[in-house]
Amino acid sequence: MDFSAVNWLAVLFCVLASMVIGGVWFGPKTFFPAWWKAVGKAGEPSMGGDASAPGSSLGMGVVWGGIVLAAFVQAVFMSLMVNAMGSMAGGATLGSGALAGFLLWLGFVAPSSLTNKLFADRIKAWVLEQGNHLINFVVMGAIVGAMS
Repeated sequence: MDFSAVNWLAVLFCVLASMVIGGVWFGPKTFFPAWWKAVGKAGEPSMGGDASAPGSSLGMGVVWGGIVLAAFVQAVFMSLMVNAMGSMAGGATLGSGALAGFLLWLGFVAPSSLTNKLFADRIKAWVLEQGNHLINFVVMGAIVGAMS
């Protein structure tokens, strides 16, 4: 792996895009209420630190730090994969990057998390989560491809 080929500005844009996409996807007016129920939580969530709040056992600083770190790792490896896949086809583009993101989601992210959700009997949560992951991976791939 050639980390010198990573476009760090593209990685930054990917992390920012992931935060925006996740914020919209799991906003209180979009899919968060449905996801909350799908993971088996009762009542209305409170982000103010009560025991039922998302991430309350870890603390919100740890949760957000982990989310940003995960997006950063995904973006770095998306850059490596888009560049590797693009080199086989004459160079990375917005389209080839988006396709690479889709294929990585389809081949690795969706099936591995499906296994967990099948055992937990949380298929509706899986569908909601995978919509977010799919959009993130396609957008990250497109950003990296466009900036290559």
